[in-house]
Amino acid sequence: MHCLLYMIDMPQGKTVGIKDLATYQGVSVTYLSKVYTKLQKACMVSSVPRVNGGCALARNPEAITFRNVVKAVEGKAPLFQCVEIRQKKILLDMSNLTELYTKRPCLIKSVMLEVEDQMNIYLKKKSLIWLHSQVQGKIPEEYAKETIEWFNKTKYSI
Repeated sequence: MHCLLYMIDMPQGKTVGIKDLATYQGVSVTYLSKVYTKLQKACMVSSVPRVNGGCALARNPEAITFRNVVKAVEGKAPLFQCVEIRQKKILLDMSNLTELYTKRPCLIKSVMLEVEDQMNIYLKKKSLIWLHSQVQGKIPEEYAKETIEWFNKTKYSI
């Protein structure tokens, strides 16, 4: 999300390199490349694959939600994966299981899935442009200008 946030203020026609984003943010280039590959597959960023290529936002920042990013990076599988540990108790008679174990969902699983549903609803309401507006009001104006200048000094332009 931080790296996508920096891309909002890129001038039209300017791209930014993964290496520059990783350097600026202090994260591994390899890690960020994997993340950006997933974001590109989800059509959130576009890539210009030339010597002076780089990445740009492929969608309007209003259309990129936190949920979109989480789904693209983490995948579609639920965050909570129930392995029915309750059926592995040492004192459980496997040949004589009650409905508690065979027909009712695990209460922990039910709660965790409900929490995930609520989280997804909330994350869909928060967009990249929302984040940008929140950050703009909280960081010093000089820092915002320095950030833009730093990225503008990179060699990556279309």
